[in-house]
Amino acid sequence: MSLPHPDPDQISLPNVLAALGDETRLAIIGCLARTEAAEGLVCGQFAPLTSKTNLTYHVGKLREAGVINVRIEGTKRRVSLRREDLDNRFPGVLDSIIATAINLPSVETVLLDLEAHNAAT
Repeated sequence: MSLPHPDPDQISLPNVLAALGDETRLAIIGCLARTEAAEGLVCGQFAPLTSKTNLTYHVGKLREAGVINVRIEGTKRRVSLRREDLDNRFPGVLDSIIATAINLPSVETVLLDLEAHNAAT
């Protein structure tokens, strides 16, 4: 089973900007950009941002707009930025957004939680 994602040529700037018009969604983008993990992060790693229900909603909005890719891995959902698609479609836009998103306080909270979890394992 896979989730629907827009093709690169179907990604529209108004949809991308609308999806990024929320602080939680910006924080998700900031976390993905700061970790720079090629494989992305598992949805549960964003838990400090909001409840599971809200997180599902926000990840769905970002996926539908074409900002992120969501891969199903058993019971988990792995999230990654669609950097190449967005850079090809709207050069420089994602970099401008990331420059602000990586400094959000909520991004720091998630990253500290990730570091603590990694140190414990």
